[in-house]
Amino acid sequence: MWGKDDGITGLARLQIRVMSHVLFVAEPIKVEMQLHISPSLRHVTVLPGKGVREFMKVKIGSRRLSYRMVLYSVLLAAFLLRFVFVLVAVDNIDGQTGCSTIGCLGKRLGPRILGRRVLESTVPEVIYQVLEEPVDQSEVQLGPEIPQTLEDFIAEMKDERPDAKTFAVKLKAMVKLLEQRTRTAKIQEYLYRHVASSSIPKQLHCLALKLANEHSINANARLQLPSAELVPALVDNSFFHFVLASDNILAASVVASSLVHNSLHPEKVVLHIITDRKTYYPMQAWFSLHSLTPAIIEVKALHHFDWFTKGKVPVLEAMEKDQKVRSQFRGGSSAIVANNTEKPYVIAAKLQALSPKYNSVMNHIRIHLPELFPSLNKVVFLDDDIVVQTDLSPLWDIDMNGKVNGAVETCRGEDKFVMSKRFKSYLNFSHPLIANSFDPNECAWAYGMNIFDLEAWRRTNISQTYHFWLEENLKSDLSLWQLGTLPPGLIAFHDHVHIINPFWHMLGLGYQDNTTIEDAESAGVIHFNGRAKPWLDIAFPQLRPLWTKCSCEDAKGDGKFDPESGLCQLLGQQLIFGLLIVE
Repeated sequence: MWGKDDGITGLARLQIRVMSHVLFVAEPIKVEMQLHISPSLRHVTVLPGKGVREFMKVKIGSRRLSYRMVLYSVLLAAFLLRFVFVLVAVDNIDGQTGCSTIGCLGKRLGPRILGRRVLESTVPEVIYQVLEEPVDQSEVQLGPEIPQTLEDFIAEMKDERPDAKTFAVKLKAMVKLLEQRTRTAKIQEYLYRHVASSSIPKQLHCLALKLANEHSINANARLQLPSAELVPALVDNSFFHFVLASDNILAASVVASSLVHNSLHPEKVVLHIITDRKTYYPMQAWFSLHSLTPAIIEVKALHHFDWFTKGKVPVLEAMEKDQKVRSQFRGGSSAIVANNTEKPYVIAAKLQALSPKYNSVMNHIRIHLPELFPSLNKVVFLDDDIVVQTDLSPLWDIDMNGKVNGAVETCRGEDKFVMSKRFKSYLNFSHPLIANSFDPNECAWAYGMNIFDLEAWRRTNISQTYHFWLEENLKSDLSLWQLGTLPPGLIAFHDHVHIINPFWHMLGLGYQDNTTIEDAESAGVIHFNGRAKPWLDIAFPQLRPLWTKCSCEDAKGDGKFDPESGLCQLLGQQLIFGLLIVE
């Protein structure tokens, strides 16, 4: 028995007086019961009527139904009644007014709960039929009759009030026309970027000429690098040896400057710079006039290496054949751009494959590091489009577990655009030779900042494998891959790669601008791989300062930031190149 002060509150307050342990009987009995519900639905009152006691005597088999269960059932029914009332009310209100937050919820849940059918799409079927029909190019070429903008299309539809089929035809024609124009604009952009990235800027060309002249008239520009007393350090494995292959003086100076200035032990840093014959004297003049003491800098041209001048060099032979095949098979950039069937990103990849960088000996030379440095056990190879932002000496403490190449993998990471590369991104798996040899979903890795264990390398056939696949690619008319030295590198170093922490190498700053300055500054090495090199006018403006700040240091050899240095003036104001030389 419950009284009115028993503490039952909330949705309803009930006063029920019944006899204890009354059983229900199976015979149907007429029951009168008073149920009072307040307008606010806050109170539900059940009052006994005539026959309530008989009602409580209904018997169901051998089970007993307690009064507490009856109370809970009434409370649940009262709650559900309120909820259904709210849904129905809001649903009716939304039919007159806009869809509120609660109303939208009622429209989504109400029909399902109440068993009502959700409205079907009212888009006429003829619109889908028109949009799915093949495109008639003759109709698309009628430019003046097709709306040129969305505003023109809306205005025309309002004026003519066409039927659904005419509406779909006009809409489809306008979209296809805009698609064609977008494709043409993208291809033109790729072509202009190809020309800009493949050409030598006038400033860099003049810099090389000025330095070559300085080498011939200035004794300080012809200093031996390194000095005689430091030569033994070139083969001393207790030093940290870095290798940089480049024919770009400006880029090499930034790599060297950032490497030395961020080193905790610059006196233990040895940087081996490899260049070609035409760039050797300007490169030597620059590093003679801009010392990075106490670091040790060596500048050598390829013809200074005994191994390179003896007999035939496989990579040079492959490069000569590759150039001939490309000139005949590709048809040049004009033929690539004229293709109307391939997608813009495919055309961009083919244009990039024509870049001189990808057929440069500086790009292939890393495969011969064991022969070029027979006395060294371990080196870190750096590309000339990177910037060092931290001390790299901990790289020598990484246990390579017998592997040859320490690299950052490029299939996992937050940036899905950059860090989504697998073997299928570089190799042509429609070719049976590739399909039968490799896994298309195997994770790729990156060149740019790599640790090479030369001792472990000499115990493998990596170099021979590299040259074998270069020959196979030439035999197949360059159908195994199209771009650069990374694809044959992925093959040659297969099962010889040790993955290192991505902190040591952040990629993609030369072909996308999604990377923030904060993220880039938190990386140990940033890599401007791609066409938008930081020394070109097509560089991304927001990322370029990460590179130019390094070129503004050490112009006077004191390791301090110098906003009036020649390089700063070259990059920021493009002044006369005579300012670059510090007498």
